[in-house]
Amino acid sequence: MIGQDSLLLLPGFIRRMLPVLQAISPIIDPSIPVVAFRKLELSLLACTAHGNPLRGSPGTQKMIPHSFIEDLLARVDVVDVVETYVPLKRSGSNFSARCPFHNEKTPSFTVSQTKQFYHCFGCGAHGTAISFLMEYQGMGFIDAVKDLAARVGMTVPEIETPKDKASSPDEDLIGVVARAASYYKQQLKQSDKAIDYLKGRGLSGEIAARYGLGYAPDNWQALESEFADYAKSTALTKAGLVIDGNEGRRYDRFRDRVMFPIQNQRGAIIGFGGRVIGEGEPKYLNSPETPLFEKGRELYGLVQARAGIRQSGVVVVVEGYMDVVALAQAGIDYAVATLGTATTPWQVQKLLKQADRVVFCFDGDTAGQRAAWRALENSLAQLVDGRQIGFLFLPEGEDPDSFVRTQGKEAFEALLAEAEPLSEYMLRELSTRVNMRSAEGRAKFLQDAKPLLAQIKAPMLSLVLRKQIAGLGDVSQAELDARYGIKTVSRPKAPQRQSAEKPSLLRHLAEMLLVSPGLARLADIECFQAFSAIAAPEFPQNEVDLVAELLEIGVESPNVQALVERFRGNPLEPMVGRFQASGLLAREGQEFDEEALKADFLGAWSWIEQRLGKARIDALLEKSRKGQLSEEDKALYRSLISHSAGNRASAG
Repeated sequence: MIGQDSLLLLPGFIRRMLPVLQAISPIIDPSIPVVAFRKLELSLLACTAHGNPLRGSPGTQKMIPHSFIEDLLARVDVVDVVETYVPLKRSGSNFSARCPFHNEKTPSFTVSQTKQFYHCFGCGAHGTAISFLMEYQGMGFIDAVKDLAARVGMTVPEIETPKDKASSPDEDLIGVVARAASYYKQQLKQSDKAIDYLKGRGLSGEIAARYGLGYAPDNWQALESEFADYAKSTALTKAGLVIDGNEGRRYDRFRDRVMFPIQNQRGAIIGFGGRVIGEGEPKYLNSPETPLFEKGRELYGLVQARAGIRQSGVVVVVEGYMDVVALAQAGIDYAVATLGTATTPWQVQKLLKQADRVVFCFDGDTAGQRAAWRALENSLAQLVDGRQIGFLFLPEGEDPDSFVRTQGKEAFEALLAEAEPLSEYMLRELSTRVNMRSAEGRAKFLQDAKPLLAQIKAPMLSLVLRKQIAGLGDVSQAELDARYGIKTVSRPKAPQRQSAEKPSLLRHLAEMLLVSPGLARLADIECFQAFSAIAAPEFPQNEVDLVAELLEIGVESPNVQALVERFRGNPLEPMVGRFQASGLLAREGQEFDEEALKADFLGAWSWIEQRLGKARIDALLEKSRKGQLSEEDKALYRSLISHSAGNRASAG
């Protein structure tokens, strides 16, 4: 007998196999009713329904019931939530604004009050009120739910259930790191030494709280007081919080340091940076690479800086955690920091998604110059026409922290406004390395520029730079392009317009169900589940799976926002987003006609039923040709033929 724990390990497999079991059960053993498999499916759904866990105490998992999420979304108005942060203007039956998730000049962000949904036709951002708080404020799912519940006077229930075996190892590590961060915050409140240090650096309690600063005590095993299983916990090691030394002795990685929690884009703490108090080496100590934390892909302070970046249109990149919090203390709340490594292409890509202008701020010494050039090299392939990257070098002996404390916000922003554009910095640096007055120097200049220019994919910037480089090298652009192997492409004739590929009928059904989930009540769900396992190859299995789930959930919860939340964390979630967006796009600017949508759905459904029925008849005929048709198969075949004939008669 398959136990509940085993089902939890194989939910996707079971869900895919259920239609097969339902289809063949009368053939295998007529005594096994289809409803038995249906009960198995419902049991599975009960086991897997909670898709939004909150890590609780060790050995337990706290979950918010789906029924509460549905009640909450029914009471919350997504327009009110979005308008708290983004000014909206009425546009027909909807509201519009410039998208808060990417920079744009023409509004493409739409909020539907009737559907309780937002969607950006520029960048594709979409979701419910919960999704908006998670993306805009960087909240986790639970915090977003609690925020919305507080707005409408609801209390969030929490149900504790035994921790299942299928829980993600990463979730376990996130829980461990979060507990460590909470411990460090409590220790900061009790350490006069750490508090005096932060005050001496000009930081207020408000800024310390905003960035979640903490303190790791000067103790080799301080975390033992927080983790009862300190001596044998593998999670503490995997999270980079402790080190297993020689002779099996375990000790804390961070000791006598101010702790800077590092968060991912979702707001979860995934690592730490520790700054030594007073003298000592290394000055900054970072978490090692872990399953949660990869230094080259994260940016310190991005969660806290999002609002400031959107307001200013610029993001400043500095080298130290203390620089970020010092700038925030001075009112410059749009700064982030790299994590103790050279700026990586992934970080540059992430930065360019946040703002149209990125400015790297470095110390003016030799080390700062090297770091700046490395940042330039890793930025070239990420450049996009219309986006700007600049470089700011502070006076020698200054860093952002010291400069803003002595000179103030206005002086720093004045330097920021004059930051050197990437193109100018690159050409200036290359030309200073050679003697541009000699032919040999100019040839070396052209040679050094070639590999850098080859990385730039932004077509307009590449063109302008080639012209500038040719002029500085005293050659024509045509000669430069020839030497660089750049072929000028003649303008092609406009290709004949081709019609877009027609989406499958199942996708069309899914789009309609995502716009109006209540349509599921018009469908024969058991028929679809029985036939879907032997559907024709033209129906992708993931689309079959999606329609099956949409039908089931739509009957139970016929409202859009509740349905979308059901798919959070589900492997089908990306497809739900794409299909819902395309469904909204198809009906953008149209009045919502429920009757027309109903007729469209019934027409598509009728064709699907016929096509799936034919697929099953074909499968039985194939068995007949092989001499494998049982009496039950024959009875089923006669039933299907009769049903098919009835459909044709009613159609006539």
